[in-house]
Amino acid sequence: MNTGRLQVGKTRYAHSSRAYHLVWIPQDRRQLLTGEVQKETKCLMAECCERQGLTLFALETDEDHIHEFISAPPRLSPALIANHLKGDASRFLRVRFPHLNKVSGKEHGWTSSSNVRTAGNVSAETIKRYIEECQGK
Repeated sequence: MNTGRLQVGKTRYAHSSRAYHLVWIPQDRRQLLTGEVQKETKCLMAECCERQGLTLFALETDEDHIHEFISAPPRLSPALIANHLKGDASRFLRVRFPHLNKVSGKEHGWTSSSNVRTAGNVSAETIKRYIEECQGK
């Protein structure tokens, strides 16, 4: 895991830095992420982040959900990031742990939903104050 800075995206017209807190759960909120499955899931998430060009700041799993805090380039939407991570994890875990096919069904390992929140290095209050102070300049 990286303890560095947010990725900064630069184009000719814009600069950006984006960080996301993602949370998702197994189908039917089953408690699948225990023991070796939990350990492999953490390794897999780190590898997937590296393949996708994401910076992983924090990753934790509980028996029935995953939390990730990542920084991403602006070309990747939060939905696309979640889909990549969930898809890779589901495929890999089903091959490595065949018993998951019986427990969570054959189609998907995760629910179709996820919770994504943005994070940054300035607060909403700071942005509001900046905008108010720029009035009339």
